[in-house]
Amino acid sequence: MTVREIGWLLRARKLSCVELVQKTVANVKSREELRALITFTEEDALKEARERDEELAAGIDRGPFHGIPTAHKDLFYTRGIRTTGGSLVFRDFIPKYDATVVERLKAAGAISIGKANLHELAYGTTSKNPHYGFVLNPRDTSRIAGGSSGGSAVLIAAGFLPVALGTDTGGSIRIPASFCGVTGLKPTYGRVSRYGVLPLAFGLDHVGPLASCVEDCALAMNEIAGHDPFDPSSAKVPVPDFNLPALGNLKGVRVGIPKNFYFERVDEEIARAVQSSISEMKRQGAALSELRIPDMHEVNTAARIIQLSEATALYAHHSDPALFGEDVWNLIQQGKLIAGHEYVNAQRIRTLFRRDFDALWKEIDVLVTPTTPITAPLLTENSVRIGQEPEDTRIASTRLVRGLNFLGEPALSMPCGRTPSGLPVGLQLISAPFSEPKLLQAARTLEAALA
Repeated sequence: MTVREIGWLLRARKLSCVELVQKTVANVKSREELRALITFTEEDALKEARERDEELAAGIDRGPFHGIPTAHKDLFYTRGIRTTGGSLVFRDFIPKYDATVVERLKAAGAISIGKANLHELAYGTTSKNPHYGFVLNPRDTSRIAGGSSGGSAVLIAAGFLPVALGTDTGGSIRIPASFCGVTGLKPTYGRVSRYGVLPLAFGLDHVGPLASCVEDCALAMNEIAGHDPFDPSSAKVPVPDFNLPALGNLKGVRVGIPKNFYFERVDEEIARAVQSSISEMKRQGAALSELRIPDMHEVNTAARIIQLSEATALYAHHSDPALFGEDVWNLIQQGKLIAGHEYVNAQRIRTLFRRDFDALWKEIDVLVTPTTPITAPLLTENSVRIGQEPEDTRIASTRLVRGLNFLGEPALSMPCGRTPSGLPVGLQLISAPFSEPKLLQAARTLEAALA
């Protein structure tokens, strides 16, 4: 169910907040094989649920999230509750304060049932966590959930929660959203505070929601977006109203279809589903145009240099490989090989490509692409085949999403169908910086048309 559907049940007294939390926790525990949570906070959640029930009885309503169960990726500081980062490095870390976004959602009435599992340190795309268990995809438990926000996506895809928080450094919201068939929004860099969130790469990290539908992402943005004086990267821009207007069509929306990069080396079934969605956008009145985009191969290369450098700067002082999974340890060591001038040049390239994309947004409102060129790989697949060519699973998963972290543009992944074998296909919508309301509106219109 969606946030509004659950809210109606609570306000109609057909369900209490306490009953809702109890059912939610029981449902998650009944499918513990998915390993979606690292830490349950059932006792605290029930205490908050009783308070939310008392408030509703007294006529106090905090808004759409009043009494709504949620969960936070285990990178977000939670006061008095263990925050592991999915790592042994932080296995005993108990923060003394809440992350800003955790605090804001709590003030809005949301109730966290626990801390979601993830790829170790948010440094990977599979969420095959060697310390806290492999996160399994509820659409097919022989497949990965995607990462690094795998647990958050699974909680939604399995129907346990309407919304959960995630982070995105190289696609970590959008990849699991695509693989699990849910909606995930990476906002503009600086739109949402990162204060109290364990970092991976300061210049690439984004915080955003994963949800059951586009509107739930919009409702979450109403609560978590906005400047935070505790976060130096937090943008001092006006916070728009993210509430979506009544459903209409896409007349007047200029939609760009990339001629290069985004449809190269994409699974045929995914390309067909995305093209079908593009055709639906045209039927809804959108003005389509094909155009060449800047060199995203170079963008991805620069983004990887920045991520490797910044992540290694955080963890290079750890000398014991036993604290890390093999893949994460290898990436940290790889980052030590990046020269200083390579990092500086990658930052310089970022400025140039941002200018190129600023020019692009004068021609179009939304850029439409696949989210991932593949569907969710099997747990055992370290490489995948697209056509006849093999490709590393991590590289394939991040290829179409990583560059948007480097540029800072908002990007949303939404389901746009399934393959004949039943696996979800993700559609990515990208727009100009700080244009999330228009992006969400276009996505919601398409979502309704595809339903």
